[in-house]
Amino acid sequence: MNTAVVNKRGATRIRQGHLWIYRSDVVQVDASGGAIVLVSDESGNFIGQSFYSDASQIALRFLSLSKDEIDREWWRGRIKECARRRNIPGDTNAYRVVYSEGDLLPSLIVDRYADVLVLQTLSQGTEVIKSMITELLVDEFAPKAIIERNDARVRLLEGLPLISSTLYGNAPEEFEILQHGLRFTVAPSGGQKTGSFLDQRENRLAARAAAQTSNRGRALDCFTFNGAFALHLAGVCREVIGIDISADAVSGAARNAVLNHMENVEFREANVFDALREMEATGDRFDTIVLDPPAFAKNRASLKAAIRGYKEINLRALKLLNPGGVLITCTCSYHVSEGLFLEIIAAAAVDAKRRVQIIEKRMQASDHPVLLNMPETYYLKCVIARVLG
Repeated sequence: MNTAVVNKRGATRIRQGHLWIYRSDVVQVDASGGAIVLVSDESGNFIGQSFYSDASQIALRFLSLSKDEIDREWWRGRIKECARRRNIPGDTNAYRVVYSEGDLLPSLIVDRYADVLVLQTLSQGTEVIKSMITELLVDEFAPKAIIERNDARVRLLEGLPLISSTLYGNAPEEFEILQHGLRFTVAPSGGQKTGSFLDQRENRLAARAAAQTSNRGRALDCFTFNGAFALHLAGVCREVIGIDISADAVSGAARNAVLNHMENVEFREANVFDALREMEATGDRFDTIVLDPPAFAKNRASLKAAIRGYKEINLRALKLLNPGGVLITCTCSYHVSEGLFLEIIAAAAVDAKRRVQIIEKRMQASDHPVLLNMPETYYLKCVIARVLG
């Protein structure tokens, strides 16, 4: 039998709702990496069942607090329950089916892009059962193909190789998906993340609604990637400009605009920091601005530099907005808390000499649920604000 014993600190962590125990809190383990272990405290009290990793600092990832057998049907039931909980509009066919710890299935991610599924097994535990998970996904969803995007660098911490391949069926290199009736081309086998930024899906609708209150005039989408925010805004704004430093991203965004027959959108290849300063210098103004940058703070060591970066782009954006204009500003850095992000925006508003009203505070889409008492599952913060003058 695979077992593990943890100290009081580790046991308390799980009993308070977290799903991880770090190696420093593990007293004893009788298991190989990737096994499911029965975990108890030093007094012999049962705590739960977890994956064990012999490489990562996250040694135990908890699956259950019961002694029920975790077999093939247990996994089938959990995956079906995740799918049942999703409330996806009929004009959308790309979303997250399983969100790892947020769905009590640590290190397992499943995304759906039309009839193609994308799988990530990010720990030794889920890697061991990858074939079984693939079979269950075929049984439950009958996809055309299943792609593994196991090229996330977190796998290196588990001693696992970086892999991107097709596990089942045949998927075209590129194909179309729908997001709220808009058409986008995705390449799940090699694009960003698993093919798209699905976590911003609902925030794009909120951005569009906010833009309708800001004169429906000019909009600027910074870090546009495939143009998702820009195209959502194009239906309600007179003119939209999307900016990204990547030539491939700009080309892909332009193709998506053509797919949707939108002629009021222009995409430019540029460094956003430089572009915002140049626009300010030339007197350019906008009624809606979206800031959706990559994670500036990938770890605690980079937090100070990240704060400077977030403040800079928010300061420049606030200066570019017309009175009554709307700012949709985001951070996907877990290390930047909601409170800290609001402080950054407030400091930027002071330096920009603008009065700013918070209209709405948002987070990642509802198919990326946050597990209460596990703050690591809450990473995306989105603030919608209005400039009063």
